[in-house]
Amino acid sequence: MKTISFQYLNQAGVLHVFGPEAQSVTGLAYHSKLVTEGGVFFSIRGENNDGHLYIDEALQNGAAAVIGDSHSHLKKLSTSYPDCSFVVVKDVRQAMALLAKFYYNHVSEEIKLIGVTGTNGKTTVSSYVQSLLNLLGTPTGLIGTTGIYNSRQKIPYNKSTPTTPEAVDLHHIFSKLRSHGDAAASMEVSSIALDQKRVEGIKFDVAIHTNFSEEHLEYHHTLEHYKACKLKLFKQATCAVINLDDDGMGKDIPDLFDGPVIRYSLQQYSDADLTAGELVTSEEGSHFTLTYLGEKYRVYVPVYGTYNISNVLSSIGTALLLGYPISEILSALERLQSPEGRFQVIKAPDQTKVILDYAHTPVALTRLIEEVKKLSYDRLIVMIAGIGIRDFKKMPKMASIIEGKADEIIVTVDHPGFHEPQLIVDQVMSGFTNPESPNIHAALTREEGVRKALRLGQPNDIILLTSGCINNAQIIKGKEIPHSDEDIIKKHFLQSS
Repeated sequence: MKTISFQYLNQAGVLHVFGPEAQSVTGLAYHSKLVTEGGVFFSIRGENNDGHLYIDEALQNGAAAVIGDSHSHLKKLSTSYPDCSFVVVKDVRQAMALLAKFYYNHVSEEIKLIGVTGTNGKTTVSSYVQSLLNLLGTPTGLIGTTGIYNSRQKIPYNKSTPTTPEAVDLHHIFSKLRSHGDAAASMEVSSIALDQKRVEGIKFDVAIHTNFSEEHLEYHHTLEHYKACKLKLFKQATCAVINLDDDGMGKDIPDLFDGPVIRYSLQQYSDADLTAGELVTSEEGSHFTLTYLGEKYRVYVPVYGTYNISNVLSSIGTALLLGYPISEILSALERLQSPEGRFQVIKAPDQTKVILDYAHTPVALTRLIEEVKKLSYDRLIVMIAGIGIRDFKKMPKMASIIEGKADEIIVTVDHPGFHEPQLIVDQVMSGFTNPESPNIHAALTREEGVRKALRLGQPNDIILLTSGCINNAQIIKGKEIPHSDEDIIKKHFLQSS
C-alpha cells in the first residue's frame, strides 16, 4: 500500500480532482476487471475501446481512484462515490506512466536500461544484449516479443502487449527483476509504445537503432509519423548505438542526439566505430574480422546470417558504452545465445532442416531468404503468412518477394484478430503473379500451414517457417489461443518415425 497525492500528476496536466486529493493505494490497473480493493483505475481511450465505459465495473471492484480525461463524466460519478478520488487529466497515458514509476519507487533508476528500436531485429538485438551482459557478469533481464526473463529464466507473466508492456506492467517487471538481483534490463521499445507513452519518464542508459523500413502503417498511417515515434527513444537516452548502414534512420539520430555514440557497419572501410568483414558462415556459426579503434580481431559467434552479424555489432557497441573492455567482450561472444524463433535450426531425423525465423516484414523476409540460400539443400519450402493485426498493405509484398525463390510456398494466417482468415490469405495471394501455380498452397490457420509445410518436406530439404508468431499464441477475436510451431514439428516427426 502506498499513499499517493494526485497533485503528483501535475506533469500530466491535472485539471481537477473530485473527492479526496490523496489515497492509500493498493495497486494500479488499466483493465477494469483487474482492479482490486483500494486500486487506481486508468480509463484509457484506445483505438477500439474507451476506458470511461468501464469505470462502473472498476468502482464495483473497489477502486479508490479513477483517472480519466472526461471532466463531465468523472464529476457526475463523484457525487455517487464521495470517498473515491476522480482525477481529470489532459493525458491519461502520461499520468499512468508517471504514477507507475512513483508507485514502484522509481526502480527503473536503480537498474541499467537498454532500449532497442527498429523495424527488424529488435528481438534478436535485445536478446544478444541480455546474453552478452550476463556473460560479462551483469545480471540482466529481458523484456520483449519472446516473453519476460530475469537473468536466469523466463518469468510467467501475462503480457499486456506483444512487444513493449504497458507502463503499469513495465515498472512492475522492473521491480521483479530488481528483487531477483538483476542489475540491468534489455528491452524492445516499439514505435507504438513510444507514441503511447509506455516508457514515458524512463531514462535509458543506452538506446539502440537497428534499421528502419515500412511497418505498422495500420497504426501510424504515414512513414513520417512512424519514424518520428522511433526517434523519441533517443531523446530519453544517455548513450546511443547507431546502424550506419541504415539509410532509413541512421542519419536522423545524430541530428537530435549529442551524447556518447558508437556507430556500427558491415562495410569494413566505412567511418563507423565498429565494423565487421571477411565473414565466413556455417550452420554452426560465423567467423568475421572485427575492427575497433584501428585494431583488428578475428571473432567467432554461434549465430548465422550476415544481418545477425550486424545485430552482434550493436550488442558489442552497447557493452563498450557500458564500460566493458573489448578483450572481455570478445571472450564472451563465443557463448552468445540467440532468441527462440530467430534463425532457429531444428534438424529432423531424415536430414530435413526446419528453420524457424519469424521474419514478418518484406525487408526481413528478403534478408532471410538470401541467407538461407547460402545453405546446402535439395528443395526449399517456405511458409509465409498474412498477419491480421498488422498492415494489410504489406501482405502482397511478402508474396511478391518469395515468388520464384522457393520450390513450394505455403500461404497461411498469423494472428487473424477479428478478420476472417480467408480474407487475409486472399490479400497475400494478390501479390503473386500466378496465384494458381501448383506450388502455391493455402492454409487458413498457422497450425494447418506448419503441418502442410512439413508434409511437403523430403529428406535434405529445408522447410522455412516465417512470420510473426508471438507469445506462443495466436490472437483470434481478442483472445490468445496457445500455439507452438516447435510442438507441431516434434509431433510430426515422432509420428513419421
